[in-house]
Formats: sequence, structure tokens, C-alpha cells
Amino acid sequence: MTHILTLVASQGNPPVTDRHFKDAAAILENYNVKPTAKPHWLDKGKAGEMTLSEGPQSALIAHLRDEFATDKIDFFITPSKNRQKKLLLADMDSTIASTETLDELAAFAGIKDKIAAITALAMEGKLDFHAALRERVGLLKDLPLSALHETLAQTELNPGAETFAPTMRAQGHTCVLVSGGFTFFTEAIAEKSGFEFHHGNILEIENDKLTGKVREPILDKFAKVAFLDEYTKKLGLSPEDCLTIGDGANDIPMLKKAGLGIGYRPKNAVLDAVSNAILYGDLTAALYAQGYSSKYFKRH
Repeated sequence: MTHILTLVASQGNPPVTDRHFKDAAAILENYNVKPTAKPHWLDKGKAGEMTLSEGPQSALIAHLRDEFATDKIDFFITPSKNRQKKLLLADMDSTIASTETLDELAAFAGIKDKIAAITALAMEGKLDFHAALRERVGLLKDLPLSALHETLAQTELNPGAETFAPTMRAQGHTCVLVSGGFTFFTEAIAEKSGFEFHHGNILEIENDKLTGKVREPILDKFAKVAFLDEYTKKLGLSPEDCLTIGDGANDIPMLKKAGLGIGYRPKNAVLDAVSNAILYGDLTAALYAQGYSSKYFKRH
């Protein structure tokens, strides 16, 4: 099957040039992968692409990552067929939002470092997600509702988030925010970044304070796959029609099941599991990976 190699420059770093494509072609030859057409520019200097005879191999991906690390260029190898996805499922914390909202919330209880350490282990897949979530929320018992509002007010979107979902929606596609975080935040972040739908865990609140409990069932990595299945069936699509994006270990199943799974500033466990990742650029790189140029970009 024909594939496409897309190169995307990152802000403040060298532009993509013809040399980068020549260097890539020389590497590809070592893995019996051949360019089948000359490079085509999506946006001159920012993003370009060329078609390939074959798909990715793990050794090839590692070689290209080493090659483009110096100039901080992101690359993607995707099937040419069905390239623009009709469904987007995105993680929230550290993907669409720039922070882990639970960690930031913990700052109001004076235990951010303690909770952030648990979060980091959970995102690397080194702790049971359910147990880690219950433990962290339990430590926030009696935190006032005002702390959630203040945390939300301080939460910023990652660069490109205001363009990512709106551009896909402008083409008639469906965009869903799915998070192991909380609906208090997913509702607002989805609205702010242009997602149609959102799903997350629900914090128990009584008398304007956290009870220290999360409502069951807890949304985890398997729930994310379940939402992928639910939306593809509802829309009459297949997983190949879907783009998923996330940074943590609990995103891996949905990243691997989708036609295009992209790690965004991925944890090591994610980087080991996926071929396509945004290591240096912003979220618009996921649009270039689908063949969009900036003339199609829309802001929320």
C-alpha cells in the first residue's frame, strides 16, 4: 500500500527544505522503501510530503527520529488511502490542555508535588490507573469547589489546540474529547477548543466540597477504546476513519486501534508504542499529517 511521508517544521527551528527530503530518501533506501514521486509542499518551509512505496518499520522510524532530532522536525508516515480522518478522539490533559488538571488542582491543597509524582508514574503505565486515580482524588477530600474554578481559570490550551478540532469540524468531521480527568474540566476545555463532545470522570461534590471520591465506573484506557467503538458505529465509520491523539500510557490502546494514532509530547511508553508522534511542533502538525495546508485552518 502506498504511504505518505510528511515533514513538519517546529516554531523557532530550521524550516523543512529539499535537503531534508533527500536525506530521508537516502535513509528509506536502506529499508527498501522508495519515494514514488517528488516532494510536494503543503506550506513552503513549514510542511511538505512525498509518497512512498511501503509503510513504516520500527527500525526505520527510529532512524528517522534520530535524523530529524537535530532540526526538531516532526515526521509522519501514513497510508495515502483515507488520509483525512472523519472522527477525532483526543485526550485532554497534557494534550489539548497544557497541564495535568488534577496536579494543578492539588496545588490548592498544598500537595501538588505528591500528586504529580503519582500522575507521572500512572502516565508511564507503572501504576494501576484506577488505584492511582482514587488515591489522588482521596487526597483532595474537603477541597472547596472554588479551587476547581480557579484551576480551570488558570488552565491554558496547548499551541495549535484552537485550530486543530475547528479545522476538522469545518470539513464536516466529528471531534470528541475523552479524558481520564474530570467532566468539570472536559466540558469547559471542549468548548474552548472547539470539540463537539466530551467525556471524563465525575468528581463527587457535596456542600461545595470534594468528597474525595470519583463516581463509578472510572473512565480508563479501555473506556477510551469503548468510546472509539461507540462513535464509529454511531457515525457508520471504521477505526481506519479515526485519528486519536494523546500523551500517556492510558491512551495507547486507542492510539493503536485508530487508523492514525499520534503521540503528543508522548511519555516513553507511548513513544515506544506508536510510529507517529509530535515531539517538537504544535497540534497543527496533526493537520499537516492528514494533508491539510494552512489555507484550510480554522480557529475556534
